[in-house]
Amino acid sequence: GIAYLRELNLLLDEIDVSYSDFFQYKLQVLEKSAPNGEQLAGRYEVLEKHIQNASTISVNFSSELSELYHTSSSKISEIIEVTIMTIVGVLLVAILLLALFTRWIVQSLAKPIQAIIDQIHAVGTGDVDLTNKIEISSRDEIGTLSQEFNGLMDTVYSMSTFKRVIEEDSTLEDVYARIGDVFCRELKIDDFVIYEVNDNQRDMIPVYPLALSSKEMACNPEILTNCELCRAKKTGHEISSLAYPQVCKQFKQETGKIHICIPMIISGRTGGVVQFLFPAEGSQTLDTSDIQARIFKAETYVKQALSVIEAKRLMNTLRESALKDPLTGLYNRRFLQDHANHVISGILRRKTTLGLIMCDLDYFKQVNDQYGHDVGDLVLKETAVLINKGVRDTDIVIRFGGEEFLILLVDINPGDALLVAEKIRKIFDEAKIKIPNGSITKTLSLGVSEFPGDGEGFWQCIKYADVALYKAKDTGRNKAVRFEEEMWSGEEF
Repeated sequence: GIAYLRELNLLLDEIDVSYSDFFQYKLQVLEKSAPNGEQLAGRYEVLEKHIQNASTISVNFSSELSELYHTSSSKISEIIEVTIMTIVGVLLVAILLLALFTRWIVQSLAKPIQAIIDQIHAVGTGDVDLTNKIEISSRDEIGTLSQEFNGLMDTVYSMSTFKRVIEEDSTLEDVYARIGDVFCRELKIDDFVIYEVNDNQRDMIPVYPLALSSKEMACNPEILTNCELCRAKKTGHEISSLAYPQVCKQFKQETGKIHICIPMIISGRTGGVVQFLFPAEGSQTLDTSDIQARIFKAETYVKQALSVIEAKRLMNTLRESALKDPLTGLYNRRFLQDHANHVISGILRRKTTLGLIMCDLDYFKQVNDQYGHDVGDLVLKETAVLINKGVRDTDIVIRFGGEEFLILLVDINPGDALLVAEKIRKIFDEAKIKIPNGSITKTLSLGVSEFPGDGEGFWQCIKYADVALYKAKDTGRNKAVRFEEEMWSGEEF
């Protein structure tokens, strides 16, 4: 195109020169200053030739341009067609990718979220299978959410299973042992103590672990007899030396440990305290966030157990009240009936002797007649105290009825029962029982037998002790009499 313009421009210059020459010569001819004739014709031919050449060049260029146009149009059409096909292909691929992405969104996002919503709804309505976990199909935020939700469901399932198990446990000791097992096994907390506050709200005892001496305690042992010294018991909220060092004055700082004490609130009162111990801050094993996370889970387990602990403590109280004499605090005959087989089987298994002492207050009716029943009750209470002074903690004292008391001496040597009976008689004989406006003295008569030495039947041996008691009364009272075979006139019990 540029070459054509250059050539055409040269021809136009030549045409311009030829035309100017022809025009000037024509004027000269008209003015007759130049001869007319062949020279004018020659100039015309030159001008015409230049014009034809320019026309030829223009025609050739137009032809070439037309051919180039057709060629370019064909190529442009092909390009447009290819472009349209490409766009259609891209759109189809985009639609396919959109469909795949939508499917992936449904599987990876909508489906897990819907599963979580369904589980939450099931939890709310109580119709839930806590073992049915959400499938984790991705490692993104949704996968993390599903994993965390599964973890939450595992915790809820563990909590519900834990509560169901402790509800079925027979004793309160089993419940405390189960709590301790959870702390060790699931929370990886090995150093802790569970204290139980007695109903009088003055004393507290370690119930897990059971074998805990005062030297092993991380606190001042005085809290056991005056639990108001325990800060967690007194305040009713968590006490943590992790949050505030040396927060509790009763904690032994020389242990070099961090303590976190959680009160167990039962019926609006502190019914117990759980004390957790961790290595001090200088230890490499200390991880504050990890400790707080484990304590949070421990608190959750404790809260799950509170209602069960409260129910079992109430049952123990009711059972104790049913098995104990309300006046003297001693066990009653129902206790003996319920626990006789347990005591007997232990004696037979250990191949030891059970001493049986039947006691009766001498002339007790005169006390009621002379001083009234209130003084009579005081005498019975003091009798229980004096008898307990003469026996061991492992022995069992029972108010058998009225002014009669039965003593079970567990695991003694043959012949020791009479020695203990005589010891009790002397304690009672030397005691002065305080009553309003003075004091009185009373005496005891005691009958002694031994099981299985005196008979194969437990209740038969109790009868033998009773027979020996009446022998003591018949022979002057204020004495201890050992059962002998000739005292029994019946053929069988």
